[in-house]
Amino acid sequence: MIKLAVIGSGLMGRGIALAAAQNQIEVNLYDISETSLQNAKSYMKDELEKAVVRNIISSEEIALILQRVQTYTNLDQAVAEVELVIEAIPEIIDLKIELFKQLDTLCKPSTVLATNTSTMSPTEIAAQTSRADRCIAMHFFNPAHKMKLIEIVRGLDTSDETVLFAKRVGMQMKKETVEVNEFPGFVTSRMNCLIGNEAMNMLMEGVASAEDIDKALKLGLNHPMGPLALADLVGLDTRLKNMEYLYKTLGEKYRPCPLLIKYVKAGRLGKKSGAGFYVYE
Repeated sequence: MIKLAVIGSGLMGRGIALAAAQNQIEVNLYDISETSLQNAKSYMKDELEKAVVRNIISSEEIALILQRVQTYTNLDQAVAEVELVIEAIPEIIDLKIELFKQLDTLCKPSTVLATNTSTMSPTEIAAQTSRADRCIAMHFFNPAHKMKLIEIVRGLDTSDETVLFAKRVGMQMKKETVEVNEFPGFVTSRMNCLIGNEAMNMLMEGVASAEDIDKALKLGLNHPMGPLALADLVGLDTRLKNMEYLYKTLGEKYRPCPLLIKYVKAGRLGKKSGAGFYVYE
């Protein structure tokens, strides 16, 4: 049985942990905040109870699934004996590099280190470790326990063995995988950021309301969620960091919409703050 550690118990980290635990994988969930960890466990319990209502699992399975998730505020203890570490911290390259340096010293030499980044370079992150061949990006999608895809992104020195291992973990989580050669934004984030940014520009220009822009893409282009609602779900601060990175690496077409910058400055970060392009209870 695979045992993995997830670093960060925010929206993505808790979703990845739940996706693993639902599929017979033992998870060590780490965060510096005990409150965040408790919130993550409450979120998982709520999501599992919803799954019972939808007849996806039985009520008896809830306790078994939650028992597979152990929480830690000590990084050394969380990663000491695992086969895979998945980092799910904010999209700030310096933070990710510093974490990977720590993980390189704390983990077994055989442990694979994966970043859940949606845009940033696994090569750059891996270069700060002594195990670049065992570093990779595994880009999950929000909500991670429901979305079916993982982008497996190979860095410059990532070995074939590491790629196959990441794919096997994805398969055990009942996910589909696509293999991507590293380039800023990979496949999905490049497309998603362009569509979302253009929707924000149209809203700023008064082309249509947020509701009608989202409705047009859902019904006219068969998108499951409108781009503005999706940005709210991801977090506008996270989307802005992604756009800034892509603008820096890929150029002018990824310049962040001024309305996005304004909303983030105002603290309108989307669903997690109660307001973004929409207002939430």
